[in-house]
Amino acid sequence: MLSLLGLGATEETVYRTILENPSHGVSELSEKLDWPIHRVRDALDELARLSLLRPSWEEPGVLRLVRPEVGLSALLAREEAALLNRQQEVERSRTVVAQMIETYADLNPARPSEGTETLLGIDAVRTRIEELALRCQHELRGLEPQGSQTPANIEASKPLDRALLENGVRVRVVYLDSIRNDPPTMDYAAWLTGLGGQVRTTPTIPTRMIIFDREAALVPIDPDDSSVGAVLLRGAGVVTALAALFEQVWEGAGAFGTEPRRDEQGLSGQEREVLRLLSMGHTDETVARKLDVSVRTLRRITAELMERLDARSRFQAGCLAATRGWIPAQP
Repeated sequence: MLSLLGLGATEETVYRTILENPSHGVSELSEKLDWPIHRVRDALDELARLSLLRPSWEEPGVLRLVRPEVGLSALLAREEAALLNRQQEVERSRTVVAQMIETYADLNPARPSEGTETLLGIDAVRTRIEELALRCQHELRGLEPQGSQTPANIEASKPLDRALLENGVRVRVVYLDSIRNDPPTMDYAAWLTGLGGQVRTTPTIPTRMIIFDREAALVPIDPDDSSVGAVLLRGAGVVTALAALFEQVWEGAGAFGTEPRRDEQGLSGQEREVLRLLSMGHTDETVARKLDVSVRTLRRITAELMERLDARSRFQAGCLAATRGWIPAQP
């Protein structure tokens, strides 16, 4: 449960035992856990490295428990700061990557430049995905910004996913947090993780894309309508840039099946994203579409945030949130 803070299962077990038995020494802990002395000592050394134990001022060589509200809170604050930094890195990448995708998406299909291929229509895209998946040897990475998946997409993806994983290909996919509201997509994500795939979720995703190894990337021609078709990119530079964007989104996303983490203001990632988009002046319809939630749900979330901020308008709520440090200030 505390792995996100840097504690392994062994260290967490020892830490919980010390919380319940603060007077126990190494021998008592070894006896209580039925573990060898060296395993307990290694765990204690790691807990000391994480500042959850400290040397005693009165008894040299003895480690004393650091109160959980001090030690664990410090670890949590460190992780929250790292998460905020990763989110800011993603923000800085959004504009550059969006411009790059737009440049390639506007290419004339009749005159494709070297390293690109324009695919018109769903059939052409799915056929190309099947061919690329068949040749994929190491890793497939995907971003899915449309939340709930259609039954047709799920059924088309399952055979490819199974074949990739059975061939030892690493599969990592990021979905929107909103898939929690769609049982079929949740079932599919659970099925994928059960086969060995890795799934994470995040409040918003900059664009849909699939990266095959480090050789090709597939992005939509129209980000708002994937049925139009896609552009297949093969240039080393653009594929590397898109792979970097994926890694930033992946690092900031939460593991599938876990409850969304809240920051020190009690905000979930989705609530922070609502405030960020409101501070930029987006309409309710635009924000709801980016988060893949209904306008009614978005307005309920917004009303709750406005009440907490004592704001009179949606835009003011976003500005107040930035002023108070709840979200990064917009330029």
